[in-house]
Amino acid sequence: MERVRIVIAEDEAIVRMDLREMLTNLGYLVVGEASDGRSAVNVTRELKPDLVMMDIKMPDMNGIEAATILTQERLAPVVLLTAFSQKDLVEQAKEAGVVAYIVKPFREADLGPAIEVALARFGELLALEKEVHDLTETLETRKLVDRAKGLLMDRQNLSEAEAFRKIQKMSMNTRRPMKEIAEAIILAHQVEE
Repeated sequence: MERVRIVIAEDEAIVRMDLREMLTNLGYLVVGEASDGRSAVNVTRELKPDLVMMDIKMPDMNGIEAATILTQERLAPVVLLTAFSQKDLVEQAKEAGVVAYIVKPFREADLGPAIEVALARFGELLALEKEVHDLTETLETRKLVDRAKGLLMDRQNLSEAEAFRKIQKMSMNTRRPMKEIAEAIILAHQVEE
């Protein structure tokens, strides 16, 4: 099994070194490090890790701002590490799409479960987004095919089944998706008007 690749973003070098050691002991692979939020975003874009662990309070760009960017771009799940557990920070972290929040001081034993849950939640998010995209695409195709069927039924005096079969056959003969065939029928109709 491939090791989970992690980027660490922490402005304190000693904490970063300790975290690297803990993660390595747990069998994770630390592939990159950053000491501020902007660098964390850039390193993550470049290295495409499986997960990013970052502090909230960092120079240049804080961890919540960086997490927002990483989450919006779907680059990697973010686990925030912080000495602060104020309700407003937790709320900001949730809004940023952070998948786990660990309060310092933490132990090595705290990291593994948080990482595994974060990876699972991020995987679920990506799967749901793909499902929504696929369903949206299917619905769009269905609408176009129905519209094209209606045009064929009107123009060529076909039944609904015959119109559908004609679109299906054109799709197979041209090796084009039914959506494209339907779009072409609709476009041809618009040109004729």
